[in-house]
Amino acid sequence: MAADLAGGGGGGAAAADPDGPDGVRMTWNAWPRSKVEASKCVIPVAACIAPIRASPSLLVLPYAPLRCKPPCAAVLNPFARVDFAARIWICPICFSRNHFPPHYAAISETNVPGELYPQCTTVEYAPPPHDAAAAAAAAAAAVPAPIFLFVLDTCLIEEELGFVKSAMRRALGLLPDHALVGLVTFGTQVHLHELGFSDLSKIYVFRGTKEISKEQILDQLGLFSAGIRPGAAGPPGYPKAGLQANGLHPSGSVNRFLLPASDCEYTLNALLDELQTDQWPVEAGNRSRRCTGVALSVAAGLLGACMPGTGARIIALVGGPCTEGPGMIVSKDLSEPVRSHKDLDKDAAPHFHKAVKFYDNLAKQLVNQGHVLDLFASALDQVGVAEMKVAVERTGGLVVLAESFGHPVFKDSFKRIFEDGEQSLGLSFNGTLEINCSKDIKIQGAIGPCTSLEKKGALCADTVIGQGNTTSWRMCGLDRSTCLTVFFDISPSERSSQPGIPNPQLYIQFLTNYQNPEGQMRLRVTTITRKWVDGSANTEELVEGFDQETAAVVLARYISLKMEMEEEFDATRWLDRSLIRLCSRFGDYRKDDPASFTLHPNFSIFPQFMFNLRRSQFVQVFNNSPDETAYFRMLLNRESITNSVVMIQPSLLSYSFNSPPAPALLDVASISADHILLLDAYFSVVIFHGMTIAQWRNMGYQNQPEHQAFAQLLQAPQDDAQIIIRDRFPVPRLVICDQHGSQARFLLAKLNPSATYNSAHEVAPGSDVIFTDDVSLQVFCEHLQRLAVQS
Repeated sequence: MAADLAGGGGGGAAAADPDGPDGVRMTWNAWPRSKVEASKCVIPVAACIAPIRASPSLLVLPYAPLRCKPPCAAVLNPFARVDFAARIWICPICFSRNHFPPHYAAISETNVPGELYPQCTTVEYAPPPHDAAAAAAAAAAAVPAPIFLFVLDTCLIEEELGFVKSAMRRALGLLPDHALVGLVTFGTQVHLHELGFSDLSKIYVFRGTKEISKEQILDQLGLFSAGIRPGAAGPPGYPKAGLQANGLHPSGSVNRFLLPASDCEYTLNALLDELQTDQWPVEAGNRSRRCTGVALSVAAGLLGACMPGTGARIIALVGGPCTEGPGMIVSKDLSEPVRSHKDLDKDAAPHFHKAVKFYDNLAKQLVNQGHVLDLFASALDQVGVAEMKVAVERTGGLVVLAESFGHPVFKDSFKRIFEDGEQSLGLSFNGTLEINCSKDIKIQGAIGPCTSLEKKGALCADTVIGQGNTTSWRMCGLDRSTCLTVFFDISPSERSSQPGIPNPQLYIQFLTNYQNPEGQMRLRVTTITRKWVDGSANTEELVEGFDQETAAVVLARYISLKMEMEEEFDATRWLDRSLIRLCSRFGDYRKDDPASFTLHPNFSIFPQFMFNLRRSQFVQVFNNSPDETAYFRMLLNRESITNSVVMIQPSLLSYSFNSPPAPALLDVASISADHILLLDAYFSVVIFHGMTIAQWRNMGYQNQPEHQAFAQLLQAPQDDAQIIIRDRFPVPRLVICDQHGSQARFLLAKLNPSATYNSAHEVAPGSDVIFTDDVSLQVFCEHLQRLAVQS
């Protein structure tokens, strides 16, 4: 069985685009009918959706959607039954009959609107404003400009501050001219720069030691909270009397602090030239006094004065831990180390819970305002990503962790946010996701960069996973690659189990409202159907519809959540027990005969995924700081299935003279003296030279004209690594190493230890051994077979 497993690394017959036109992947594509059957399936019924994934075939419709009558309110879709003669459509989700409105009068079998084309299960609506007056007003009030509020840490050494300044200058050059820019710098105190006051530099200073409320911040700045300015009437979201076209207040206005990039580029560059490291003295044996929490409060408070519906990002560049004020994670005394996983387990991290509570409240404020927090943390020690995780994840922010502001991981990732064209991330604002589904399905919750809007209803399940108790979620920031995992509960009502012919299909509709990078509001509607299966009678249809990649990723996200929420949760045991149950339910075997055990191809690489998940940084937190663990989990929760699979089980390519580059087994046996290996572990990309290759390279053979082939062999993995790095955010760390070198650990840590120091006598010359007592995949699978067939 392990041999079968080892061969199936490529996912077999996956099409060019595994997510399909809808960007939805499910753990099970055939659903069991009852709760009992679903629990026997072991793997939860879940869907991973990329709500605004770029798709070349996407149909954009220039009118408003047609909705079913409340409380259903589903949008007309290709699965609706249409009676052309009577001008009626029947909603597939609630079976209500709806009349077509007058402007659909021309509808017929040969003339159907775009949303009914059978291949258009995903469409996007770009509705114009309702009437001519509104259209004119909309044209006059230019699209609300996106806001970028930079929050810079100045408790840095000169060299690091220099890197920050050059990154900022490059960013300012890439920003669209109409984008609004603001600047906050912080060290021991917080400095908010009034960019609109160009005669000399004017700064508002906030003390870093105590928490300040949004109202106090606005009061000190002479601003009003959005929407409660005296005499401001009218519906929310529309320009009020006396407002400027860009939705900002005039005199007592945010415009003093947030200026269009084209107007303030000179002022900002001058400010950056003068910016010094924090001048507050640091006593010997102490850390710098850094008030990250207050700085982020000030930034969020300032944005609170913007019009509702303005897309804004707080981009925080942090170079060390917060040591005073709210959000503090460690004291100033260097003798107190920053908390580790062990401290968190033993409840010996005195500041942790208080800091998490502070960022939780900040997250609520930002979600309420609809604004995003992005975090770029660059330091050798931890900066508090574990505490800030809640604010970044709830608002859909981006996060990058590097060891210096001069490191390519930071520099290239930071640049990517502002690029447009091919390299653009497609950063969008103000998203909400609503889900509608057939009546026997309930929604347990969602894991990923979103916040529950607490919109309870008949579709909410009793058990909650992640952001639950709701059928709609807020996503303040989302981009083309953002992915959410939604967990479903199957609970057939009494009515549906009555005799008669039950509906063989189930339907789920995802509605995503969002403001695209150009500032227009769009509605993306994806409707999918899957079939119900009576699982007790035939497991074959369930097996046919199993997606092992999605299942592995969903389990990884689920146990990461459980490890954070439950104190004594043993992830490895939980995974082992689930895998044994799954194999004994869906494997083919004779009782008590391990040799007879086989798995259907749809399950065949699942045990290998579980083997690598058990050893991954998501489960084994030993040797990672809480910041790194939080960072890995945030990316696992927001990336596509394809990317998340690489995080769990890296891919390995082998380059040699006598064959083209080929996928290699993720096994220590793949190491050989005359091969180059390219490992893609998502967060890092490793180019590993075998011993002989490294010796030839050190002798400079690649520079001699007769060894052209060797030069090409050395260059090929470099080119492939650049292709991987170019398309990925955050930019992965590139590690170039040689066999037996110190950096070779980046590769060895990921390989299956089929040869360890105990079996060193059997190893082929030129290969390697791994010094570990971990079991190998072979042993793991033998144990699995033995336990799965037990009667």
